[in-house]
Amino acid sequence: MPFQCIVAGIGTEIGKTVASAVLVEALQADYWKPIQSGALEDSDTNTVRQLISNSQSAFHPEAYRLTQPLSPHAAAELDGVTIESAQIRLPQTTNNLVVELAGGLMVPLNEQTLNIDLVEALGLPVILISRNYLGSINHTLLSVEACQRRGIHLLGILFNGPTVPATETFILNYTGLSCLGRIGEESAITKAVISQYANTLLPTLNQIVESL
Repeated sequence: MPFQCIVAGIGTEIGKTVASAVLVEALQADYWKPIQSGALEDSDTNTVRQLISNSQSAFHPEAYRLTQPLSPHAAAELDGVTIESAQIRLPQTTNNLVVELAGGLMVPLNEQTLNIDLVEALGLPVILISRNYLGSINHTLLSVEACQRRGIHLLGILFNGPTVPATETFILNYTGLSCLGRIGEESAITKAVISQYANTLLPTLNQIVESL
């Protein structure tokens, strides 16, 4: 069975797309972002495509492409559409698959449905991306608790950005989750940088795949 996972962040601008590129490259996985809000000409799908080096990965079309860089429910309303989570189905592939959410877990897709509801419906385990900033402990613990209350399997935490040992140590000790790796603060994100992190992360990912 191929390995499939969802990349979720503790908030917005956390670095999910860079982390997704690293995971896609490491696993030579397919990539899918169900909902793209804004930046349609420079979408996250295009960003990941430009950052990877392998020729195995395929890029599946978004279920919804919204014109405004807003929360999906608000962007959809402006575009005159309603996001129907039941219509968001995993792409058919025999390859590994990385799915990137649009925003954090509690971001609304419509008036009744949140991102975390979509995660639950898709039934895939989650890699949580955390970034160190004032308040990130709170946001990380709330994200972990939200997943655990719904029985969503968390594979671990991938830290992005500047390292703050006291913060990371507390989060890992309190949640009991594994640190899957760290992506540092880079002056530029290039194919070479993504490849370097992918090679570093691959042994840990292989252990996860073998354990499932």
